[in-house]
Amino acid sequence: MKARVAVLISGRGSNLAALVEAAKRRSYPAEIALVLSNRPAAAGLSHAQAASVPTGVIDHVPYHGDRERFEHAIEEVLERYRIDIVCLAGFMRVLTASFIKRWEGRMLNVHPSLLPAFKGLDTHGRALAAGVKVHGATIHFVAAGVDDGPIVAQGALAVHDQDTPETLANRVLEIEHRIYPMALGLLAAGRLELREGRCVIGRQTTDDRGQATGTVIISPLISDV
Repeated sequence: MKARVAVLISGRGSNLAALVEAAKRRSYPAEIALVLSNRPAAAGLSHAQAASVPTGVIDHVPYHGDRERFEHAIEEVLERYRIDIVCLAGFMRVLTASFIKRWEGRMLNVHPSLLPAFKGLDTHGRALAAGVKVHGATIHFVAAGVDDGPIVAQGALAVHDQDTPETLANRVLEIEHRIYPMALGLLAAGRLELREGRCVIGRQTTDDRGQATGTVIISPLISDV
């Protein structure tokens, strides 16, 4: 049976679209059972409705900063839809430690940097200001700290000298759309294990030397030195 997933959004739902598309595959171990937003006008709601995914809105404004009461309303909806896994996709509300604890090991988030670097906002501008040569995106389990928690997956790209925060954001977004469905699929398939604050992935693909396969990114890539 497929895991039932709720995606929490506040805006356009770009990563939501990637998750919905992945869930269309018969072999994918999760189904998007609910899209929930704290903003009634979030564009992602219409995207979900167009894909015949159930949607809901719990506007945070009427709760006047009472996060526990707001989260209780969210919990009621998640329980009603029998949700197994929660994915945060541009959900712009800070969750309480008690809510996070209830969903420990079952709630994922996407962050546009190679954590633990550049936690918080304006990640691309800060990466450019720091002069990093490699940047990217991270999928992680949600923990009590901001942009904290065991890392599930990361994707990286080389930073170009001509990059702006906007161009870098667009290229990183493409990585997010690749690694979020992968990370959710691993969790839904029971292939993720938390050990001493780290995420361990079972049954990784290995090469003929028994080492996990992957692509090494080198930046700058210069062959004539």
